[in-house]
Amino acid sequence: MKKLMRKLSKATHSTKYSILQPNPPKRGSDIVPAGHFPVYVGVDQDRTERFVVRAELLHHPLFLELLHRSAQEYGYDQTGVLRIPVIVVVFERVLESVKLGESYSCLDELLGHSVSCL
Repeated sequence: MKKLMRKLSKATHSTKYSILQPNPPKRGSDIVPAGHFPVYVGVDQDRTERFVVRAELLHHPLFLELLHRSAQEYGYDQTGVLRIPVIVVVFERVLESVKLGESYSCLDELLGHSVSCL
């Protein structure tokens, strides 16, 4: 996990992504702001979206669970931009939950599943 976090902290440029702001970036604007990192979110290549998120999310329990899922799916040695294998709506729900300060202990709880969190 530490190795992955070090890789992410070095990411400074990316292309073809949506910043989590009301207005999308201008074409050709591929610089990731300081304190942020890019992620691809989606289950399959055709439905993947790119986001730029705050680095402080790396310490949030829900985001750590997403990182764990990413490591299980792609391994710790993935190169380039971090890929998170969940549907975009789930990722957006995690971001919304963090923004609102909600305290869910796992993704299943956040999504209203009747499975207990470990």
